[in-house]
Amino acid sequence: MTGAEMILHAFKQEKVAAVFGYPGGAVLDIFDKLYNEDITFYMTRHEQGAVHAADGYARASGKVGVCLATSGPGATNLVTGLATAYMDSIPIVAVTGQVHSHLIGNDAFQEADIIGITRPVTKHNYLVKSVQDLPAILKSAFYIARSGRPGPVVVDVPKDIQQATCSAPYPEKIDIRSYKPTLKGHPQQIKKAADMIAAAKRPVIYAGGGVVASGASAELKRLADNADIPVTTTLMGLGVFPETDAKALKMLGMHGTAYANYAVQKCDLLIAIGARFDDRVTGKLDTFAPKAKIIHIDIDPTSIQKNVKVDLPVVGDVKEVLQEINKVIEKKKNSKWMEMILAWKRDHPLKYNGGS
Repeated sequence: MTGAEMILHAFKQEKVAAVFGYPGGAVLDIFDKLYNEDITFYMTRHEQGAVHAADGYARASGKVGVCLATSGPGATNLVTGLATAYMDSIPIVAVTGQVHSHLIGNDAFQEADIIGITRPVTKHNYLVKSVQDLPAILKSAFYIARSGRPGPVVVDVPKDIQQATCSAPYPEKIDIRSYKPTLKGHPQQIKKAADMIAAAKRPVIYAGGGVVASGASAELKRLADNADIPVTTTLMGLGVFPETDAKALKMLGMHGTAYANYAVQKCDLLIAIGARFDDRVTGKLDTFAPKAKIIHIDIDPTSIQKNVKVDLPVVGDVKEVLQEINKVIEKKKNSKWMEMILAWKRDHPLKYNGGS
């Protein structure tokens, strides 16, 4: 099969049902083959619309979003959407066309160094230099996009690679020696976290998009119920905890509720779960949660200690870590703390004054 056919074969192997994009000369070989495939193609009116649509598809479905763009301006039009997906940890595979391999670096028509341009806003990217490498690269792209902390991956495919004959098979599995996300939290860190939760008098859970990505809403609810802990969320974490629950503090930070911010300022333990301590949440770092010890649970070790000093880091998949904590946590009540929380919620409700 040709390189273009291999790309579509990879999509089918990865259970891709929808592709978003806009055609161009550098990807015509892919579009010619796509026409006969049982994959729904959504042609947007601009490549930026395609990458945002792939982003939305990934958020709604939990699958990898796929977009397709031509070389040069088509590829560069993806940048804002890739940056959004990178910041919000959304899995996307963006396949871009590129000029013929022998023209790269010669200022050819519609040539752009999309690898260099997107390096700061992608989890990883590839320039395919041999059609025989294409199957492994595509398998790696989907694996990297969806595993660990999810994110966008760009695969830049020169036109001659799309036309060349590929004899290499599509791999069933991929082993990337330099990329092995840690899924299980360290047992000692799990025990320390449980001990800190047991000792806390005024704990707060701060839940982010990592809970969504991990599918850990049930585990979060169990921890909050068993240890009687109020829960605040980031913008990306909205929906991971029932807003009708008395323990729900809604969103934290500049655009959050008064009672969520009061709770964080008064808490003696802050449990950050899949959240990155954004500046819109923390404000001045030296006055953020001044009385609290901080536990930070995240699959991405580079996110821990990045903005806020943490007392107990726990690296691992949020769902797996919470499952282990829930096994050893003892049921408790924080009655006085919850009375204070409920009083703040009564005194500072979200309301609209129609007469003003």
